[in-house]
Amino acid sequence: QVQLVESGGGLVQAGGSLRLSCEASGRTFSMYAMGWFRQAPGKERDIVASVSWTGAPTYYADSVKGRFTISRDNAKETVYLQMNSLKPEDTAVYYCAAPRGPYGINLVSPTEYVYWGQGTQVTVSS
Repeated sequence: QVQLVESGGGLVQAGGSLRLSCEASGRTFSMYAMGWFRQAPGKERDIVASVSWTGAPTYYADSVKGRFTISRDNAKETVYLQMNSLKPEDTAVYYCAAPRGPYGINLVSPTEYVYWGQGTQVTVSS
């Protein structure tokens, strides 16, 4: 069983920053890719960023490229999403996710992930 516990969401003004954290347990964290997704009300769950099992390469959705950074700390079994220059359109529930198998790279589809955190709300006011 894989447990993903997210934290760091909240309310922030446009232009501000937040750092989301997702602590994983139940497997050898360093062997697995990790991803961040988000879902706004009435919209599909979309990829935000992913990090391969090696820490590189990383992938970013065009809408967040240059503003968000995904990283991982294998010693802490934690993946982070640093979000800078936040915009109101970034408002969504953010989920971290893990795939079933190890050694993943460039995993960008929700169907490639089978373990999900509970989600953390990010609200960006204008």
